[in-house]
Amino acid sequence: MLRTILLALALLCILPARAHNFHAGLTELSFNPRTGSTEVVHTLMAHDVDLLMLNLYQRQPDYSDADDEAALRRYVEATFYLVGKDGKRLPLKWVGVKAEVDSITVFAEAERTPLAAIARIHDGLLGDFLRDQVNTLNLRQDGKVRTLTFTADKTELPLD
Repeated sequence: MLRTILLALALLCILPARAHNFHAGLTELSFNPRTGSTEVVHTLMAHDVDLLMLNLYQRQPDYSDADDEAALRRYVEATFYLVGKDGKRLPLKWVGVKAEVDSITVFAEAERTPLAAIARIHDGLLGDFLRDQVNTLNLRQDGKVRTLTFTADKTELPLD
């Protein structure tokens, strides 16, 4: 009986490690004609973001805490950005973060910036921490969707 219980506990410890064997993120980029701004919405796996933050700051993050949200913001702003036609980064305004059990959603916008002003996109989210991270970016424009794929070795792509 004790042997069965120990075996069951060992299996329970192994399952979470095997349950998450890929690393992916999704970003939606679209122009909002009402505000004149380009909106950015990142959806990342909570487990991956939490491990990153734990690794960087040696504590479990709580994204409702202003310091932890600010730490996440610094990381996102360093690893994801839009580059304008002049080769300079376009300013992104942090809108906020929503943490759920399975996902972390980050909201930002390039105020009064049309999609046509963007020359390149840099997306290195989590690729510096998880070498097998794959980020998919869906660019929604004029009723069409264009998909770009970023990896740890391919973090910047042109929009032309």
